[in-house]
Amino acid sequence: MYGLYDKEGILRYVNSDKDACIAYAELFNLNSQSYLLMSLNDTIEDLGNINFDQNQAKNSN
Repeated sequence: MYGLYDKEGILRYVNSDKDACIAYAELFNLNSQSYLLMSLNDTIEDLGNINFDQNQAKNSN
């Protein structure tokens, strides 16, 4: 799983396909200096079970 973070550290996109994350960045005209692509597999294992749906709902309020 990969996550695409903007230059301010906000997670913008999560996908299991690295190329899909890069395509997302290109869709919004983000250049490589504007984002960081990071493998989340190791991070998720370190943090335990994360329910992204709950986190997103919490952040939208």
